[in-house]
Amino acid sequence: MDINAVRAFFMWCTIINGGLFILSFFITAFAGDWVYRMNSTWYQIPRETFNVVIYTLIGLFKIFVIVFNVVPYIALVIIG
Repeated sequence: MDINAVRAFFMWCTIINGGLFILSFFITAFAGDWVYRMNSTWYQIPRETFNVVIYTLIGLFKIFVIVFNVVPYIALVIIG
């Protein structure tokens, strides 16, 4: 496997995970009440706790995307 294949792999990983991040942001921002109602039928959780959990998970996802997709892609672009 050459460096161009690895670079293309990380590029597509970044694009796909970035799209998932943007989708999750829009769902949370514009359909947050629907998501809360859907999950509150399964789990008895207050709205404030739900908000903290959702925004924490989105923040962790963003950190993982940056660390494991964006940074390796940028490093491969720089060296290659």
